[in-house]
Amino acid sequence: MSRSLVSNLPGSATDAILDRLAALYPQAIDLSLERVWRLLQALDHPETALPPVIHIAGTNGKGSVVAYLRAFLEAAGLLVHAYTSPHLVRFNERIRVAGRLIDDSALLALLEEVERLNAGKPVTLFEITTCAAFLAFARNRADVVLLETGLGGRLDATNVLQKPTLTVLTPIAMDHAQYLGGRIEAITAEKSHILKPGVGCISAKQERKVATIIELRSLELGVPVWREGCEWHIRTSKGTSMIFEGRHGTSKLPLPALAGTFQVRNAGLAIAAVERLPFSVNTKHITTGLKMVEWPGRLQRLTMGVLVKSLPTDWEIWVDGGHNPAAAAALARHARNWRDRPLTLIVGMLGTKDAAGFFRPLIPRVTHIRTVPIPHNPATQSAESLAALAVAQGHPDAQPAESVPTAVASIVALYREQRCLSGRILIAGSLYLIGSILGENS
Repeated sequence: MSRSLVSNLPGSATDAILDRLAALYPQAIDLSLERVWRLLQALDHPETALPPVIHIAGTNGKGSVVAYLRAFLEAAGLLVHAYTSPHLVRFNERIRVAGRLIDDSALLALLEEVERLNAGKPVTLFEITTCAAFLAFARNRADVVLLETGLGGRLDATNVLQKPTLTVLTPIAMDHAQYLGGRIEAITAEKSHILKPGVGCISAKQERKVATIIELRSLELGVPVWREGCEWHIRTSKGTSMIFEGRHGTSKLPLPALAGTFQVRNAGLAIAAVERLPFSVNTKHITTGLKMVEWPGRLQRLTMGVLVKSLPTDWEIWVDGGHNPAAAAALARHARNWRDRPLTLIVGMLGTKDAAGFFRPLIPRVTHIRTVPIPHNPATQSAESLAALAVAQGHPDAQPAESVPTAVASIVALYREQRCLSGRILIAGSLYLIGSILGENS
């Protein structure tokens, strides 16, 4: 596993133990529950001592939905644990204990405890850190746990929970085909296995094949699925607010603080979820949460750092961790609102991703494309091959660059030659790329 996938603070004790744990299994990902069950048994099953759990799976938007849920619940005065992945800058971002990122000393102690009880047996890093998160959540008081799947659902390490309070499915699309199957039906079947007997599910609007498989799974288990567009609805109103229609009627709400037109649907999914929870969360709490929500690396404008300082006045630079065709399509839809200045795309992607599919919806929206490698990541796709793919998809100006700063400098120089006074740059394609940028520019 690449060091960039596990790094926390360079040279720290936490960094060292993460490196040791990453070496316990030759593959970064090997979907199975056997190793998790073995380790949880050694830990005396902390997963059975958790507060009510909301289990979230899907392809895109999982982290944003977790962020909205946390904002709503905390605005209502509840203590919230949260487990998400991957991290952007520090590994601690994956585990929030009662609303706060786990600190270095607590994380180190948990990892050392789990490492000792694992006794050197094969286990993936995600499995061992999921067990560490369960330990942290079981030992610290909170009202609710927000639990995001890492990959898939059926064999995801988080799916050891027998009876969460609620399950949530964000939009499901093609991604991680090498692990979940090369067809959308196979991917949906894996992700829909977070549904459990006696536990209702909130689902985003899905394409027809996906919706059919989810429905069959729900009928098999005899559980309700509350679907976007059927049991609940979300829409914008005059571009200044959004209208949610659900279990308790119709509410007019502010647009979410997170940028991107697609965030309205993510917010709606979270609102539909809190309507079904056994907590008192009202419109005032939801309004506060929509205004206060934060989720770094998702259509985030950079406002500080060396990249911003390198830009001329009246330029903007944005980052987004989208890395599959569905995420690119969402970015392309949002880019329709960016017509006040030319848009340049800088992309770095892992070699396992569908780069051609990622470029396809964005190409009509961008004037120039620059491709870069993901720093310190041996799984990166080369900048040259990415640029060739963009050209093959029909873009007239896609060129490789050795780094993001180099790409930015080349675009600024090009615009100056063209006497263009302002520009907008979007960097996307990988959360690992965005993490490295935020680490250097925040």
